[in-house]
Amino acid sequence: MKLNVVFLHPDLGIGGAERLVVDAAMAMKQSGHSVQFITNHHSVSHCFEETRDGTLPVTVVGDWLPRTVLGKCYALCSYVRMVYAALYLTFFTSICPDVVFVDQISVCIPILNWMPCKVLFYCHYPDQLLAAHDHTLKRYYRLPLDWLEEKTTACAHTILVNSCFTLGVFGKTFKSIKTLPTVVYPSINTEFFDNTESVQLKDIIDVDNCKYILSINRFERKKNLDLAIHSFNLLSDKKIKLVLAGGYDPLNLENIEYFHELVNLVQDMKLDKRVIFLKSPSDSVKISLLRYCLCLVYTPSFEHFGIVPLEAMYCGKPVVAVNNGGPKETIENDFNGYLRNAEPEDFADAIKQLVEIEGKAELFGNHGKKRFNDIFSFGAFKNKIDSILENLYKSE
Repeated sequence: MKLNVVFLHPDLGIGGAERLVVDAAMAMKQSGHSVQFITNHHSVSHCFEETRDGTLPVTVVGDWLPRTVLGKCYALCSYVRMVYAALYLTFFTSICPDVVFVDQISVCIPILNWMPCKVLFYCHYPDQLLAAHDHTLKRYYRLPLDWLEEKTTACAHTILVNSCFTLGVFGKTFKSIKTLPTVVYPSINTEFFDNTESVQLKDIIDVDNCKYILSINRFERKKNLDLAIHSFNLLSDKKIKLVLAGGYDPLNLENIEYFHELVNLVQDMKLDKRVIFLKSPSDSVKISLLRYCLCLVYTPSFEHFGIVPLEAMYCGKPVVAVNNGGPKETIENDFNGYLRNAEPEDFADAIKQLVEIEGKAELFGNHGKKRFNDIFSFGAFKNKIDSILENLYKSE
């Protein structure tokens, strides 16, 4: 059965959630399904290539709606924008989807249920747990939003989560939802990696004469990039460099502020000559950096899954990550990387072993590539998605 699938996504930028939906769309397209995106925001200068080059058609609706109210109420505005997108799809287009794939914001699902289609919701992580509830006014503001999130998530025909870690959190958070979601590990579009030629990095770093440690993460405080810098400062080999590459949205105030904080930290530690910042590198640059780095450091705590460690594993590189959350399911300690406490001393010790013990980084990298192929391959991801789409219609 060939299906017409519409992805409804709030902001089709650069991040793990966006990479997941793009890869899911590519998997469905390879299986012969028709796929397209409807989103509230899509910038051609800040997106994945597949959404820019026409491979995946994208329609932007509701971008004129405010993102915040006087710098506040970000969640409420996101909800309103997604409701608008759902109304557009349901009542103002000739599109007749068989499946609507929704992620991040569930509040739009009851609107989609007016259409004769199946709704699939992918929960990267409960939104209410990502929001601060640190003062009375904020708690009252979040109360209806949190209630709506739980009730509307339950309206999906099928619910997916990205890891066993998130599955556990889901069950504890949405107690009224008795049917547990299915775990679908994200993967990466390995065909895209294979077809992407390495580019010259000499304008960024001299890969022939310099080893470097790589960090790839959005410039957000929760990604804890300070940990990479403080750990790097403890390394005895002063010839090694650190590359901090990540998504940077000039419309995102936190990206702007945190980037400047990190630059100031590097300057204060007198690491200016050894730490390189890259804002929103292209896919070809990012893949090239992964291919030539010594190892990847992945610094967020309680990450819901973490797509970048998979990218490093596929490129045959070891990973040093925090010993909690999703990375505990991708990284096997002392096999394809190290799982450590989120302390500079612990991270620095793990990195030192990869730097100083001859052959260890290569051995761990080979282990990681095999682990990726065995458990997290794009083929396994595609088969899982195919099975879920088939099961959606088996019940009819």
